[in-house]
Amino acid sequence: MGPVTFARLLAQFSEPEAVFVAPNQAENISARSRAALAKPDWDRVEKELAWFDEPNRYIVTLHDPRYPALLKQIADPPSLLFVQGDVSLLSSWQIAVVGSRNPSASGRDTAYEFARYIAQGDIAITSGLAMGIDAAAHKGALTSGKTVAVIGTGLDSVYPAKNRTLANDIVLKGALVSEFALGTPPRAENFPRRNRIISGLSLGTLVVEAAIRSGSLITARMALEQGREVFAIPGSIHNPLVRGCHRLIREGAKLVETAQDILEDLGPLAGAQRLAEVEQAEPKTVPSNDDADYRTLFEHLGYNPIEIDSIIQKSGLTAEAVSSMLLLLELQGQVESLPGGRYVRISS
Repeated sequence: MGPVTFARLLAQFSEPEAVFVAPNQAENISARSRAALAKPDWDRVEKELAWFDEPNRYIVTLHDPRYPALLKQIADPPSLLFVQGDVSLLSSWQIAVVGSRNPSASGRDTAYEFARYIAQGDIAITSGLAMGIDAAAHKGALTSGKTVAVIGTGLDSVYPAKNRTLANDIVLKGALVSEFALGTPPRAENFPRRNRIISGLSLGTLVVEAAIRSGSLITARMALEQGREVFAIPGSIHNPLVRGCHRLIREGAKLVETAQDILEDLGPLAGAQRLAEVEQAEPKTVPSNDDADYRTLFEHLGYNPIEIDSIIQKSGLTAEAVSSMLLLLELQGQVESLPGGRYVRISS
């Protein structure tokens, strides 16, 4: 039974258990699905539940407090998320990085460096574990922070197999996420569904390299439909791998040249995320391992506007550290950015 049928059943019955009590009353499902509900394969169910009994493996329902608030806002959120790794990352601030499976060397390096830079500010990089741009983004994020890989198979298999080592690294320093049950193979129709989760988890989606018919454009379109921002990196007019990016820019995507361009846009983008977090009563806190740096920052950041260059000079902190901390504080509603690169604290 696929996720669409599952969601349809949950909409009809108040509880999952009720489906098995009266399977003949299930509407708008196939005869095959109705027969399966009448005689479930409980042995397979027990094996799957046993797999998730192991450490760092989770089944997150739509009504679980760990279910990501941003993803719940999309038109068709998955009813279940299967997670292996750090489940708390589901509700972290995320930026999706997607692109060609066969990128140029420059495109691969760009994805790696953008992801590395953004991830060091406690913003997770989300992608699809595919070859090319996806893999480069995951690897870049792992060097400085966290990453989330949304896959189009069950969590018990890795596709493509060449990324098995990368998947293992992500489990240790990030999270693998799927809406598909164990044993689900890499069917073509799974990946567009996966793409809506990638964009749905994220405040915005960055397209690094994409041809005109690239699947990355599907993710970008879904991000726009979900009310999220889309960023695109331009390139040479002679490079067919960036024509998709150029199309996105012509259609309104934000042209970015540096990772800082994205960070500067994240404050306004986080409004919906902040609202959703308040509704779920799960406010963010400043990371404890950076408390000393935050105290230093607040010594020079008051309730009168101050330019970021002045904060860097007076605090002795690096420009990258100050930018990352100001971004997080702005996302948390503690700091407001003003025109001219100035910042001011907000009374709580």
